[in-house]
Amino acid sequence: MSALVQQGVEEIVAGSGSSFRAGMRVLPAPRRRAILAVYAFCRVVDDVVDGPAPLAERRAGIKAWEAELARAREGRAETPVGREIAHAARAYDLPYEEFELVLDGMRMDLDGMVAPPQAVLDAYIRRVAGAVGILSMHVFGAWRGAPSRRFALSLAEALQLTNILRDIEEDAGLGRLYLPAELLDELGIPPRPEAVLASPALPDLRRRLAARARAAYAAAAREIPAHSRLRIAPALLMMGPYERLLRQIEADAQRPPPPRARWRKLMDGLRCLAAGGAAR
Repeated sequence: MSALVQQGVEEIVAGSGSSFRAGMRVLPAPRRRAILAVYAFCRVVDDVVDGPAPLAERRAGIKAWEAELARAREGRAETPVGREIAHAARAYDLPYEEFELVLDGMRMDLDGMVAPPQAVLDAYIRRVAGAVGILSMHVFGAWRGAPSRRFALSLAEALQLTNILRDIEEDAGLGRLYLPAELLDELGIPPRPEAVLASPALPDLRRRLAARARAAYAAAAREIPAHSRLRIAPALLMMGPYERLLRQIEADAQRPPPPRARWRKLMDGLRCLAAGGAAR
């Protein structure tokens, strides 16, 4: 695989958060190349969904990536990202079904995610976050069967819910509402983005969803002893800054947390790595 192709994939993920970059830097070069392929795939399909093209064209774009995955599986990928996925899948026995689940999650976004029922939100998180977690554990060389699956899916849920909590205002401005319909109904909030932003119950909503995220971090932490700390170091380096973000939300549910300096995120990750899990 040419260095030019790898460089192109690295450029696609160049805008990833500092916690992601710090976590991936600890990997040996071959595994770093593979995880960059996974994240480049996620970035390009997410860009299709969030792009300015008409809805029909965006649906066609996701369909095109479905076809490219099929070609990658057969060893005849046509795009740089597709070729890197094929290389990573061969090297680390990555399940293509997880890439396909990511595409299913993108289709859910295209269908519109506005106050989905809890079961639909769970399915969405499994697809857009859980699939990436499972692929990552294979790339890290950390896969140990059922404990790894539980760790990957619990941490993916925790990270995704933290993202949702952080981005409520931003998502609402885009007409999106990744908040479960049942929770909105319990708090008497109409299932509309503008109604959520205007509701005095928004802080209570944040606290309740934060409690679910907290439980997911705890579930992930329980599975850490089943793994080599070194193998899951990239995951722990991401877990630390996100868990700190959740603590900020728990401490002040009135407003989104302020941005945190890159070096502070790195320190949060290192503390999580040293402690072997989220802060209690």
